[in-house]
Amino acid sequence: MSATKPVLLASDVHFGAAPPAHERAFLAWLEHAAEEASHIIVNGDLFDFWFEYRSGVTRGHDAVLARLRAVIDAGVPVTLVGGNHDWWGGRFLTDEIGLEFLRDPVTRSIAGHNAFLAHGDGLGSGDRGYLVLKSILRSPVTRFAFGMLPAALGDRIASGVSRTETRWDQWGEHQRARSDALETWALDRLRDDPELDLVLLGHTHLPMVREAAPGRWYVNSGDWVFHQTYVTLSEGEPPRLDDWRERA
Repeated sequence: MSATKPVLLASDVHFGAAPPAHERAFLAWLEHAAEEASHIIVNGDLFDFWFEYRSGVTRGHDAVLARLRAVIDAGVPVTLVGGNHDWWGGRFLTDEIGLEFLRDPVTRSIAGHNAFLAHGDGLGSGDRGYLVLKSILRSPVTRFAFGMLPAALGDRIASGVSRTETRWDQWGEHQRARSDALETWALDRLRDDPELDLVLLGHTHLPMVREAAPGRWYVNSGDWVFHQTYVTLSEGEPPRLDDWRERA
């Protein structure tokens, strides 16, 4: 067993739309992770919506932003991957909070694994309509125009578009199909790139660890809307999927 502290990874918290008890649990998990981890990764959709306007940033997230800043100030680096709900992060998160913000998938060494890290939106089959919408929402023109709105108005528009709150206690065929498509994509990626031994995704809200071949895994970190799951990555050990409810 490695003496190095593990990397802890979570995703899909959806602050602002997740059940309040789950948001409080995630804040407690961050405090725990600050003590236990060498690095914390949030793999997309930490916020149900995040935007950095000309007039300010999305409101209502003071508690989690303060906790993240405290973790980073204590010497534990935090990486946030932009998801389909919070891809529009920017200088406030990097300069004021101090985290690393990634808008695109990366391949990097994580706890001794050669890992592909991505939120997962737009990957796999069945997301063609979303890919068109994604290209529009993330275009420089759209970002500029939306950024000119008052923060309160922009946040209100985004809240009306998001459907996260309507799915707190529901799980349907659409979610299962999305999970199956991402699993297939991840296994194909591992097959096609022999240098990889780990694919880390979120987005589906369905936690999963799948060993594609000896020593090579697909891991989906699940979420904090339906579940309270996270991934523990330790050098020389298989990835482990943990449930915060079993520890709290």
